[in-house]
Amino acid sequence: MMLITGATGNVGREAMRLLGDRAAGLSRDPARNTPLETIAHVEAVLYSPRAATPELLARVTERGAKRVVVLSAATVSHPVGDPRFIAEFTAAEQAAQRSGLEWTILRCTDFAANALAWAPQLRRGEVVRGAYAAAVTSTVDERDVAAVAVRALLEPEHAGRTYLLTGPQPLTQAAKVDAIGRATGRELSFAEITPEQVRQGMLAAGLPAEIPDRLLGSLADYARAPGPSSTTVADVLGRPARTFAEWATDHAEYFR
Repeated sequence: MMLITGATGNVGREAMRLLGDRAAGLSRDPARNTPLETIAHVEAVLYSPRAATPELLARVTERGAKRVVVLSAATVSHPVGDPRFIAEFTAAEQAAQRSGLEWTILRCTDFAANALAWAPQLRRGEVVRGAYAAAVTSTVDERDVAAVAVRALLEPEHAGRTYLLTGPQPLTQAAKVDAIGRATGRELSFAEITPEQVRQGMLAAGLPAEIPDRLLGSLADYARAPGPSSTTVADVLGRPARTFAEWATDHAEYFR
């Protein structure tokens, strides 16, 4: 059995779908959680530091686990934003490396699904209002991350590898909005507002301060220099990484 932590998240949910009845999920949703105590044998675990603690690694080892795949962030090797968030992922990587399990680390750039944060604005009108329109990242499709994660869970040759997972094309935030416009058949635009306006809007919407802290710190740095790009998704999967335009087409209904 493959144990997927964060099973209701963007990557975990897709990993569960790809693995089918070979997977059990741990999540913060009690209705969709599989208690670890009910799983007789664990072969490998997809470890998300946002959804599990290092103690889990000892517990799955007791149930026979041989491998751990860590869902980490590109900021560990390409630092941007608030150092405390980099430290969170660094600690998760180190916990896996000390666990005695065979480990694979997936350092991901921002997920395409993060663009869903724009959906409420685009369902009301034709403009996204946000900070740092010129921030450039090679956004990765979370479905590609899940596909690489499943390979690493199932195939021992990925042990000891650290993979940088990105999309195939660096894009500004404004270009991503343009791609959503093409996918939905609309003329959309990105209107830049101040970071503080974005922060206050998020807090007013009830989001914890951690969310704008994560977002704005990284975007400020990516507006000065583009984020990293790699060909790792294509190298591991043997097919091209999905573009943001493909993701936008597949998720167009969320923006209408």
